[in-house]
Amino acid sequence: MFDSGIGGLTVFQALREALPAAETLVYLGDTARVPYGTKSDETVIRYALEGARFLKRRGIKTLVIACNTMSAVALPALQREAALPVVGVIGPGAEAACRVTRRKAIGVIGTAATIKSGAYARAIATHLPDARVVSRPCPLFVPLAEEGWVDNDVARATATAYLGDLKHEGIDTLVLGCTHYPLLERVIGEAVGPGVTLVDSARATAKVVRARLEERGLLVAGAGPGAEGGDHFYVTDSSERFREVGSRFLGGPIARLEQIDIQG
Repeated sequence: MFDSGIGGLTVFQALREALPAAETLVYLGDTARVPYGTKSDETVIRYALEGARFLKRRGIKTLVIACNTMSAVALPALQREAALPVVGVIGPGAEAACRVTRRKAIGVIGTAATIKSGAYARAIATHLPDARVVSRPCPLFVPLAEEGWVDNDVARATATAYLGDLKHEGIDTLVLGCTHYPLLERVIGEAVGPGVTLVDSARATAKVVRARLEERGLLVAGAGPGAEGGDHFYVTDSSERFREVGSRFLGGPIARLEQIDIQG
């Protein structure tokens, strides 16, 4: 799986729970060039293709784009070039929201770039054309998640500032449209109230990936270790920062971590 940085580890964790232990997961975080959300579409596509080529050289059988910005901008280009199954996080999250909404009133929160792209609204419209979608950018949630400030007064004040007015919008479902946001699920839920169902795109994506592998006969059977002896993490810069923050995301140490040149 490929992410612009650390947030995609929530997708990694969901995949690790959804797939047999015998599957080896390979994670690439482009930490040297994060964030992607401030880059032009052309640059995001170029970076996405570079990351995909790096991972293909490592013998992957499925590519998961664990980044909402890349999923919004670069998914068609990746699907054309990759010649293997490619799954983004937006389609699964949107579909899951459409399944659980009761009044066809869906909120979406994400980075400014993801919200500006309108990708979730378009994906929701393919399943529920008459759904009402209310979108909110919540950029400060990303640094809060990476700092580990996910359940304190600062996090609650930020969530209230961003989401307090959503209570008056009549939504019954809220898509966590950034891979960092599941870490703030508790305070987000408090801000929008108990009548709103939260949809975690990471968990929805993991279910889709497993289904795709099963459909194609690619899912490894058994519960033993992966063929390469364990999951592997690659970053393009600051491996120690990734190790520190990533261990917080995953709730445990990151063993096989390597800093690489993505074009090497």
